[in-house]
Amino acid sequence: MSRKHIIEDWYQRVWIDMDFTAIDEHFTVATEAEGLLPDFSVGQDDFKTLVPMFRALIDNVEVSVDKVIEEGDWVSALTSTRATNPKTGSPVSGYGQLTCRFNGSKIVEAYNAFDFLSFFEQLGALPPHSLELGLTGQKIA
Repeated sequence: MSRKHIIEDWYQRVWIDMDFTAIDEHFTVATEAEGLLPDFSVGQDDFKTLVPMFRALIDNVEVSVDKVIEEGDWVSALTSTRATNPKTGSPVSGYGQLTCRFNGSKIVEAYNAFDFLSFFEQLGALPPHSLELGLTGQKIA
């Protein structure tokens, strides 16, 4: 399986199907993902708690791996996520980036970035235009 296919399999099985056996298949025991939560690395067991928390907020999840760049053991992917807000039926979308290092077919390091600000705005957990409000120095309530 190519590294792009491993990443696609990760998103499909873990984030969409909630098949947590894929976590153990694609991560080593020592692998921790950084960037999903401030000052906290997410390991195998943490993903098994974190994913259901996010999935409880959205329905009809689709994740696309849009662009992939590989250099040696490193892979960087641009992703797009589409879902539905179950409270309103409105679409929710966001973009993310994943950079990871492989050892064979296993992910041994992972660094993530996701547009959580926009994601939580679309869910109604943050006011519209939170970024713009923050840039003016206003408190976001």
